[in-house]
Amino acid sequence: MTDRITRKVFLRRAAASGSILTVPGLLAACGGGSSGPGTAGGSTEAHKLAKTLHFSNWTLYIDKKGNTHPSLDQFQKKYGVHVDYAEDINDNASFFSKIEPNLSSGQPTGRDLIVMTDNSRYPALLVQKGWVEKLDKSAIPNIKNLIPQQRHPSWDPNRDYSLPWQSGFTGIGWNEKLTDPVTSMGDLLGSKKLRGKVGLLTEFSDTMCLVMGYNGDDPSHITDKTFNRAMTTIQKAVHSGQIRQFYGNDYASALSNGDLTATMAWSGDIVQLHADNPHLNWQQPDTGGDIWTDNMLIPEGGNVYTASVYMNFVYDPKIAAEIEDYVNYVCPVLGAKEALIKKDPAVAKNTLIFPTKKQLDLAHNIDPNALNNEKYQTAWQNLISA
Repeated sequence: MTDRITRKVFLRRAAASGSILTVPGLLAACGGGSSGPGTAGGSTEAHKLAKTLHFSNWTLYIDKKGNTHPSLDQFQKKYGVHVDYAEDINDNASFFSKIEPNLSSGQPTGRDLIVMTDNSRYPALLVQKGWVEKLDKSAIPNIKNLIPQQRHPSWDPNRDYSLPWQSGFTGIGWNEKLTDPVTSMGDLLGSKKLRGKVGLLTEFSDTMCLVMGYNGDDPSHITDKTFNRAMTTIQKAVHSGQIRQFYGNDYASALSNGDLTATMAWSGDIVQLHADNPHLNWQQPDTGGDIWTDNMLIPEGGNVYTASVYMNFVYDPKIAAEIEDYVNYVCPVLGAKEALIKKDPAVAKNTLIFPTKKQLDLAHNIDPNALNNEKYQTAWQNLISA
């Protein structure tokens, strides 16, 4: 199974240019005027802050000014905790292979906080194996700021082990110079005007979510029947000549140069591409799209209390807004938009960064069990490589 991380690295590097990025972006924590948890005078050892928080994250995935990260500086000043911040996650699979030997042998990973993507198999796998610690929710009162749509993922239904960091959407992108708006999967898969000029994604979770929504099935609970129905729908479009090919990141250039007229696309890509080509547009299908989320997790052996205090800090709407203004992904923190409206109204009003309730309600999460189903994965790889 390919990993969506390559795309994310592309987007995060694009973010460094300063233009409005796209999808995923969350955060927030204890309000600036609130006392909050985590003062150094904790009454028990379990509630004593560590001297250092070891935090592994993706490249260009937090606010930056020169060579500093202002939000990390604020955290250190407020709590007296140094943050050893490493941008050492390039993709879910390779990072998991980095920490798995320690976890499987009961040894600490040297990290207190990591960020992994829920439409890969790894967050669910970490929870199932007991390789992540439970959050100390007593230290995270700002968990109340998590948007309702993100509170009960199937792989961690009560958010006992995870909190969102950033998110992103999958929908339909099109070139308005070449076609009328393409807003439905029915048009994408069946319009004769688009034949041979349509792209689908190589990512199992993205393509399956959109096609299952179109079929009227629930991508968060995949059965053999719904999987086979989705495969049949895709195969029909492929055999009819509707689909040019399955794409990874390279769909972006194909859409820009006209090889594709319309394609499944990640909202963040289109936001970036739109800056250079205003004829490119993006929308969720009317039957729903896909949402993926990068989640903060505490690997087994990590300092639970210190990591939880940090989670609370970044779930303060003011801090969330500062981070969001740099990374420009979909924000999961209530109140961050309002905190950002005066500072950067263009970002605050961008619905690909602060989605509407309708957009969030139309966004599906993939069934994590399907990601670990070898039969499904083999059938999918055979389809996209044919």
